[in-house]
Amino acid sequence: MSDDAALDNVVGVIDHIARSLVDESDAVEVAIDLDHDTPRVNVSAAPGEIGRLIGKRGRTATAIRAVGRAAAARDGVDVDIEFLD
Repeated sequence: MSDDAALDNVVGVIDHIARSLVDESDAVEVAIDLDHDTPRVNVSAAPGEIGRLIGKRGRTATAIRAVGRAAAARDGVDVDIEFLD
């Protein structure tokens, strides 16, 4: 599997999770930033909704990162996942 297809799979997994956690699912954006050594997946949501993705003490964000990295590892890719305000 190519790296582009693997990254698309990771974006799809994270997008599905993020949209299911927020009220305004249409405002969720998941994008790949290749300007770093490790590809970065940037996740943003509507104002006030990013807290739902981060969760108390960052536990939800940690879980999303774990699932995203597991999906990437399955396809042989390494990624970082960031939540943007």
